[in-house]
Amino acid sequence: MNWARAMSHTTGPAGAAEPTGRRWGRRHLLIALCVLAIIIGYTDRVNMSVASVAMRTQFGWTQTTKGFVLSAFFVGYISFLYVGAWLATRFGGKRVLGLAVLIWSICTLLTPIAASISMSFLIAVRIAMGIGEAAMFPATYELFGRWVPPVERTGAVAAVFSGISIGTVVGLAATAWITARYGWPMAFYGFGILGLLWVAIWFVSVSNDHAADPRLTPSERALIDEISPGGAPPGEVPWRQVFAEPAFRAVVITHFSTTWSLYVFLTWLPSYLSDVQGLTVAKSGFFSAAPWIAMCGMTYLAAAISGALLRRSVSLANTRKLMQAIGLLGSASLLVLTSHVHTPAMALGLLCGAAGALGFAWSGYAPNLIDLAPRHSALLGAFSNTIATIPGIVAVSITGWLVDATGTYTAAFVLSAAVSVIGALVFVRFGSTRAIVK
Repeated sequence: MNWARAMSHTTGPAGAAEPTGRRWGRRHLLIALCVLAIIIGYTDRVNMSVASVAMRTQFGWTQTTKGFVLSAFFVGYISFLYVGAWLATRFGGKRVLGLAVLIWSICTLLTPIAASISMSFLIAVRIAMGIGEAAMFPATYELFGRWVPPVERTGAVAAVFSGISIGTVVGLAATAWITARYGWPMAFYGFGILGLLWVAIWFVSVSNDHAADPRLTPSERALIDEISPGGAPPGEVPWRQVFAEPAFRAVVITHFSTTWSLYVFLTWLPSYLSDVQGLTVAKSGFFSAAPWIAMCGMTYLAAAISGALLRRSVSLANTRKLMQAIGLLGSASLLVLTSHVHTPAMALGLLCGAAGALGFAWSGYAPNLIDLAPRHSALLGAFSNTIATIPGIVAVSITGWLVDATGTYTAAFVLSAAVSVIGALVFVRFGSTRAIVK
């Protein structure tokens, strides 16, 4: 990955290159394992999107029933996001992230058994899996606050968000191949075991606090000491002050708008390619991976463009707004056009563009949370992500209902596009990079 080099020699606000120590240090190992956790998490999250096509046939589900199964994950996810952030802040990101991966990996292993027993058991397992994954991003942000110097955080955040695309590609493609060759249950067993292996490596490889890591070199310890001397966590978040700021409300609304389309892609793309374009389960899974490859590439392209704009003295606020506008407006336009094509190749091209455009959003609202509250970004991010997970329940379920009611995906795609346009307009009007709290 090129992000390791980028983080070791990054560009500050004034555009000057700032060396930050060794090319590869203990902090880079931590970041790499966090990215791998995100990849595993999204692999486990999206494998149900592909497997559910075969499960629907086997168990006789309607599209609405399948929508409930897909959205159950987000019930647990949204209910535990802030709790996960509080636990990470209180007990440290290492313990919380390790326990989180353990929980969702066990739930992944249990999914085929639960599906064969009852719908209630399956829903309960999916909810529990969502609870486990809820701590993923808050714990990662908490660790980054302790370990990653400010000039390296943009690269670290970009790497983490690229894990969403990579995990989705791996999950969709591998689940399609495994389902076609060995049956859908084997996908859950394989990915669950992978998560358990990560847990074993995690707990022996990283420390929660750099001060307790004897393997740090003196130069890396001195570098991290400048931003994180260790000790007690920051004080309480002044929520009244935070909520009073239009810039924070704009981030929350924009985050919600971005994840609406993201979750529709995550959960319904294989079904769209199978139902509308007539692809087999295996081919729909492989085709569904292409938009996420595009998103991954566009994530890094957006980060590079952002850096180039800052070096040309474009303000940080305007750069964030431009990236977010490109992401949401571009995605909305291409998603609407998808409803008017009739071949798999044309549909795939537009879907790649729509998903790829969303990659620009990771350089918009995502780092803006750190701009607004550097030391409280985990808790602010948890609140924003809680609101932004509502589409995981609402958008996923509404999409299933609209498909059943209309017989097409057009209404669902148009609704997603409208939500994206609203989010872009709000962020462009009210977005800011001025810190609300230190």
